[in-house]
Amino acid sequence: MRAMNVPAWIWIAFVVFLIVMLLLDLFVLHRDAHEVSLREATWLSALWVGLALVFAAGMFVVAGSTRGTEFVTGYLIEKALSVDNVFVFALIFATMSVPAKYQARVLLWGIVGALVLRAIFIVIGAELLERYDWVVYAFAALLIVTGLRMLSGKHESVDPEHSRVLRLVRRLVPMTSRYRGEHVWVRAAAAREAGEAPDRSPLLGWYATPMLAVLALVMTTDLIFALDSIPAIFAITNETFIVFAANAFALLGLRALYFMLAGAMKRFVYLHIGLAFTLVFVGAKFVWSDLVGKVPAYVSLPVIAIAVGVSIGVSLWKTRDPDGTGALPAAHG
Repeated sequence: MRAMNVPAWIWIAFVVFLIVMLLLDLFVLHRDAHEVSLREATWLSALWVGLALVFAAGMFVVAGSTRGTEFVTGYLIEKALSVDNVFVFALIFATMSVPAKYQARVLLWGIVGALVLRAIFIVIGAELLERYDWVVYAFAALLIVTGLRMLSGKHESVDPEHSRVLRLVRRLVPMTSRYRGEHVWVRAAAAREAGEAPDRSPLLGWYATPMLAVLALVMTTDLIFALDSIPAIFAITNETFIVFAANAFALLGLRALYFMLAGAMKRFVYLHIGLAFTLVFVGAKFVWSDLVGKVPAYVSLPVIAIAVGVSIGVSLWKTRDPDGTGALPAAHG
C-alpha cells in the first residue's frame, strides 16, 4: 500500500494539539503538586482514550477504514506495551525515593522528553525501512527474539540504581543531596545555604537536583522499550504519521495509566504472555508481508486484541480475592 500523502499543515496541527494538551495538563490540571488519586487517574485515562478514539473516528472518515484500523491496532499495541513502562516507572520512583506528590510532574516532563526521542526514532526507522529492504528482517528478528525472551522471563530487567545513565548524569552534573520540591535546578547559593551543595563547582551558578537524574532515567528507559514497540507498529502500517500519532496518544495517556495501575501491577501475572505473543505475531507479520503479501489490519487487530485481552482477563481472574480477605491467591501452582 502506498503511504498517505499527509499535508504539512496536518502535521503542524497535530503537534499544536499535543502542545496545547500538555500546557493544559501542566498549568491547569496539575498546576499544584499533589498526589494523584485513583479517581483522578481514572478520568484522565478515560479522557486520553476518548481523544484517541475520536482521532480514530476521524481517520476512518478522512483516510478510510484501512488506515483507521491501522491506527487503532497500533494504538492498542502501544497501549498494551506501555504497561511494562508502568512497572519500571514505579521501580524508578521507589529506588530514587521520589515523593508521591511530585511524581505526576516528573512523569509529565519525562513523557515530553520521551515523545521527542520517539519522534526521532520513528523518523530514523521510517527512513531505514524506505532505503534498505533488509531492515524489515532485522526488525522482525528483534520483535520475535524479544517476544520469546519475554515469554521465558528473560526480558529487559531494569535496575535504576546501577543504570549507566544514572552513573553518567551523576558524574557529569553537580547534584544536590536532596530534592528541592519539583525543581530540576537550584541556585548554587541556595544549595550551599541549605547545606545540600556537593563538593564540586556548579554549572553557571546552578546545581542539579536528583530530579534531573529521575527525568533522565524515565526518558531513556522509555526509549529502550520503544525499541520493541516502534518496530511492532511499523509491522502494522508504513505510514509515519499513524506511527507517531499512535505513540503520542499512548504516551500522553501513560501518566494516568501509571497512577491507575502502579499499585495493582502484581495482578497482571499473565500479561507478559499476551505481550510476548503480540511481539512474535507482528514480527512474523513483518516477514510474511515482505515475502507473501500484506496482512490486512482488520486481521491483525482482533488477533492482538484477543491476545492482550485474554491475558489480562485470566490474570485478573487468577489473582481475584474470592473470600474477601485481601489476600491474593498464588499466580502459579
